[in-house]
Amino acid sequence: MKILAITNQKGGVGKTTTSVNLAACLATLGQRVLLIDLDPQGNATTGCGIFKKEALPTVYQILLGAATLEQATIKTEFGFDVIPANRELAGAEVELIDVGQRERRLKEALEGQAYDFVLIDCPPALNLLTVNALAAAQAVMIPMQCEYYALEGLTDLVTTLRKVRASLNPVLEIEGLLRTMYNAQSTLNQQVSAELESHFSGKVYRTVIPRNVRLAEAPSYGKPVIAFDKTSKGALSYLALAEEMLERSGLTPRAEVAA
Repeated sequence: MKILAITNQKGGVGKTTTSVNLAACLATLGQRVLLIDLDPQGNATTGCGIFKKEALPTVYQILLGAATLEQATIKTEFGFDVIPANRELAGAEVELIDVGQRERRLKEALEGQAYDFVLIDCPPALNLLTVNALAAAQAVMIPMQCEYYALEGLTDLVTTLRKVRASLNPVLEIEGLLRTMYNAQSTLNQQVSAELESHFSGKVYRTVIPRNVRLAEAPSYGKPVIAFDKTSKGALSYLALAEEMLERSGLTPRAEVAA
């Protein structure tokens, strides 16, 4: 079971879009996938067609020990499972202050599961929720736009990952950097992309996620883009990312994608 934290403390870089669409594409390729929404905004939950107010229990109850992972799991029509989140998750950080091993609550909940991939959609902050994801994961995927400020944020994130590796999770590594909302016509995008490949050789995914209207529209219908418009550039890009991930892991798809 590969547990992957999808994180970047900078907001608006495509973390949730990546989490939902990668989960759907991996499931399309025959993988058993669990998506954990660890963001109090609950956008990954609604992006899977789940009503946040009706989804109980959630990851909040799991972290507080009031529910098991199995009790909170929702099966979607898209072939993968979801642990939902809603606004009450925002209070978890305060309520976990006096709880022992509070950084490892999610890790403990995931023990004994039988998925091929667990994807954790992290909030845009380096808080206790994100630390729980980093403590549970074997690797981190970092979605980022190819802009100057993204490079500054990446430096801070790498520093945080080193601290987590030293104190909580010695096996944690960077799985890869994912270039999102990419505009191939932008000179700045090209320059930053080249700089990423230079400084993080072997860690930058070949697959690039372009700006795509259908990708932006899909969440309003509560669907991953591959279920909304499987021929769109967004769907094809995330499918290519899923295939690249399987290739990196030495796995082969268990299912063929229908034309």
